[in-house]
Amino acid sequence: MRVLGIDPGIAITGYGLIEDRGGDLEALAYGDIRTPAGDPLPVRLRELYEALRSLIQRYRPDVAAIERVFFGRNVTTAFAVGQARGVALLALAQAEIPVYEYTPADVKQALVGYGHAPKAQIQAMIRMLLRLPQIPRPDDVADALAVAICHLNHARLSAIL
Repeated sequence: MRVLGIDPGIAITGYGLIEDRGGDLEALAYGDIRTPAGDPLPVRLRELYEALRSLIQRYRPDVAAIERVFFGRNVTTAFAVGQARGVALLALAQAEIPVYEYTPADVKQALVGYGHAPKAQIQAMIRMLLRLPQIPRPDDVADALAVAICHLNHARLSAIL
């Protein structure tokens, strides 16, 4: 199973494509999509959409996992992330890729067994599970890989049950 993990953002969207090869996880591709801060919002959203469509066409994931983010204070950030998230969901829906959503606590629980684990612990686990030489940067990329791993763990558990 190939899972495309997405950590949406208007300035930086992290992505990570992971394949489950009989219990061994392999990172096939990961990185980020950046949009210029000076560009108008519609242009940035179009650039994000086009980059995601290109990734989907190139790697043909079976499913996608996306972070469901909650904001309590910064409404402006919440709207921007929500718009980037909407663009990602649209690109996935148009490609007819099933989408699964996980909260940050779900991801932490699935990776280290504790829903309030520190980011450094999650990043170390990602590096170890994927046998990467270093922790992926920026954090958005590591978060995208983490949500993909989270989905694979949930899928394995569902198959057992």
